[in-house]
Amino acid sequence: MSSSLTIQEHLLPYAARLQARDATGIDLVVIHCTELPDLASAREYGERIVHPSGTGNSGHYYIDRDGGVLRYVPDDRMAHHVRGMNEHSIGIELVNTGRFPDWYDSRHQAMAEAYPDAQVDALLALLAQLRATLPNLRRIAGHEDLDVAMLPASDDASKQVRRKLDPGPMFPWPRVMAACGLERWR
Repeated sequence: MSSSLTIQEHLLPYAARLQARDATGIDLVVIHCTELPDLASAREYGERIVHPSGTGNSGHYYIDRDGGVLRYVPDDRMAHHVRGMNEHSIGIELVNTGRFPDWYDSRHQAMAEAYPDAQVDALLALLAQLRATLPNLRRIAGHEDLDVAMLPASDDASKQVRRKLDPGPMFPWPRVMAACGLERWR
């Protein structure tokens, strides 16, 4: 893993409208996967305005399959990435297809795309940097740990599927936990 990390600033157009916050209140990192085919699709999704404040849903950081890291939202702004935890967390999105394009189809709930080494190396470098710059960062969770809501399957409303499964079964939790220095949210 490289000790240097290059983060490309690619702030969302509405980033300045997101709620400001004190970095000392950030104690949690939430790992997501985009469940979209590529970084361009994730950017398009993040730019959609869906809240009355003129903002949308996105993570703070996006890590592409090749290990490229982009910042969409500054750490001192609250991104909309996980229900009920946004005020005190950083969202990191890993480009991965997940269940795309059939997120809620009961027949397509398997998440089979592995996370490339370059992407995981970049994640570990980003986590090390965040630990150095955010004094109270202590915990890490998967989106699936925090959003356990169920909803009717898109193919059969009599069946229920998980709203969020990311980062999913292919995410290398043992490797990340051995190197990140954070406590896993349980």
